Amino acid sequence: MNLQTRYLGIPLKSPLVAAASPLSRELGGVKRLEDAGASAIVLYSLFSEQIQGEVEVPAYNQFGSDPVEEHHSFAPDQASYHSSPDSYLDLISRAKATVQIPVVASLNVAHLDEWVSFVPHFQQAGADALELNIYRIVADSDLNGAGVERQYLDLVRAVKSELTIPLAVKVLPYFTSFANFARSLTLAGADALVLFNCLYQPDIDLANLESAPARDLGALNDNRLPLHWTSCLYGRIHA
Repeated sequence: MNLQTRYLGIPLKSPLVAAASPLSRELGGVKRLEDAGASAIVLYSLFSEQIQGEVEVPAYNQFGSDPVEEHHSFAPDQASYHSSPDSYLDLISRAKATVQIPVVASLNVAHLDEWVSFVPHFQQAGADALELNIYRIVADSDLNGAGVERQYLDLVRAVKSELTIPLAVKVLPYFTSFANFARSLTLAGADALVLFNCLYQPDIDLANLESAPARDLGALNDNRLPLHWTSCLYGRIHA
């Protein structure tokens, strides 16, 4: 059976693409995914906060000749991340030299900021494409739906302007008119849409009166929403 297809304009031996996961955090895992039959691999996500931190932390350290301890809390602790931006770029280069299938970089973002200037480095490191993982929980009661969509589109335009490789955009499904928004994303520069991002919702630990992380890997019927919108959008948008 011939399962060959194309994704982001890239020919693939099958539609089976390994999504971003802990398996693609190390070169050994990347090779295991190829050996298991993946036709392309999306590396685990680098967070825009990690890129921004590379700029902000040195700047904070320059404030005053005798800075107080509290100033170290202005930015996230870089040691708490799994990797630095430089090590992520190194993984892209080593993965491309090791496997024979396309390697897609993944960038997790919430807001438009100075990190956009870093985007060309993914391409220079050898990534075949970039997946822009937009993850936003909008709790601002002054921001309406049109404003949220405008921020998403600004993000896509800014990133696309820095690339010549294909751009995939991974989004949440919570938009009033998703078909219209999907078309707007493609007009802003998205070469593909990844449906959908998983919304991690915290639980409440009543015994300790604290929020608790809930790591639900999904249920059997969770594929219905992506399948629904894939069928609705097929042939109707240029992506």
